Amino acid sequence: MTGVGYGKKELKGAKVYVHEKGKSRARITHIDIEHPDINKILKPKESTYAAGKKGGCFIGLKKEMLKRAEKFLKK
Repeated sequence: MTGVGYGKKELKGAKVYVHEKGKSRARITHIDIEHPDINKILKPKESTYAAGKKGGCFIGLKKEMLKRAEKFLKK
């Protein structure tokens, strides 16, 4: 994990949870990442992919998500 660096924008206050199956209406165990700015890039009901990396994970973006991410980063 590299941390803060050129071209990275930290989402301060982001909350991350491991959501256990059968609790709080979870159908499967999954990871929730909550921050209002995430929906400026990834809209509700859209799907993408994730992969593990040293120290965390990588969330890949599809073309439309990439356009929104680039717009978000320019602000």
